[in-house]
Amino acid sequence: MSSKLSLSQLPLNGKKVLVRVDFNVPLDKEQKITDDTRIRASLPTIRYILEKGGAVILMSHLGRPKGKPSSEYSLKPCAKRLSELLNYPVLMAPDSVGEETRQLASSLKPTQVLLLENLRFREGEEYPEKDPTFAKELASLGDLYVNDAFGTAHRAHASTAQITRYFPGKSAAGFLLEKEIKYLNSSLIHPSRPFCAIIGGSKISTKIGVIQSLLQKADAILIGGGMAYTFLKAQGIPIGNSIHEEEFLDKAKSILHLSSSRHAKIILPDDLMIADSLSKEATVQTIAAQTGIPSPFQGVDIGPQTIQKFAKILQSATTIFWNGPLGVFEIEPFAKGTYAIARIVAESSATTIVGGGDSIAALQASGLSEKITHLSTGGGASLEYIEQGTLPGIEALSDTAL
Repeated sequence: MSSKLSLSQLPLNGKKVLVRVDFNVPLDKEQKITDDTRIRASLPTIRYILEKGGAVILMSHLGRPKGKPSSEYSLKPCAKRLSELLNYPVLMAPDSVGEETRQLASSLKPTQVLLLENLRFREGEEYPEKDPTFAKELASLGDLYVNDAFGTAHRAHASTAQITRYFPGKSAAGFLLEKEIKYLNSSLIHPSRPFCAIIGGSKISTKIGVIQSLLQKADAILIGGGMAYTFLKAQGIPIGNSIHEEEFLDKAKSILHLSSSRHAKIILPDDLMIADSLSKEATVQTIAAQTGIPSPFQGVDIGPQTIQKFAKILQSATTIFWNGPLGVFEIEPFAKGTYAIARIVAESSATTIVGGGDSIAALQASGLSEKITHLSTGGGASLEYIEQGTLPGIEALSDTAL
């Protein structure tokens, strides 16, 4: 990040600063925010601009409204919550572009805050090639551009990558983006060893690249969650009705083969909790992974022996990275493995980095999030950064003058 322009290097006094934030927060049925972590994470950047005499124009997406306005995905609850956190009024624009939004932005005074409506109400945000004018219209609202949305920096969208061409020498990284990259660089790109990664979640397809990258960086990769069953099936072990990706069996085989010849070792569960349905009332058993899962059962969690085995490996780690739950943790009887590992990671003296909403949700539900060295606001972005060493939203920023 040292080669990219920082917010602290921008002349902010009297300027309108367009800031891409990540307010993609979870909402309940009453449109109330259930976790404001991402909004809180943006406060240092917003406060700094206001203190330096700038006006703040915030841009974000929320959910997947598919290019059309929808009250369900409005950012109004975020404007309300941000106003409470800042103890300061936050103006809300009716759209991200358009005449009314332009007028609001042009009349914005220094130290005022304006939040644009959901960027994804416009098709041009996710598909800049379909509406090339969208990024230009957004850019016309401000004098300077700051990207503080690490969670979306892996996407080359209008507000994260295309917009910077209209701010040559004036596109900077916000404090959250800088902090995320600093932790990922120091802890995961150049880790203190032993370095252990815990990779869970349902799909191997979305994490193949990062697993291959970690094979060259980590000392041990502990696999749990739904993706474990694709690896088990690739070894010829019956998996009953468990979630898996048939088309990735050959890839799973090749990863296991690579693991046997690399420094890093992939460690699969020794035992599994299986159930005949995904419900609290299900019939549940614990079996040895090697014996296989009989139909109609499916794997729902790692078993007690696996928890002990993973714990032993993690206790010797100096660096731990965790992404993805180790079972169907939303259903209480199947959450034991995820919560046990959350406690082990939280109590560890290692540098601990947790990325991904589900892993962070498990830590917060256990009251353990304060004990983690760094909670990454972007699961997909942190995985892609480990894999690629950079992200489109970072590459698009201005270089610092040497």
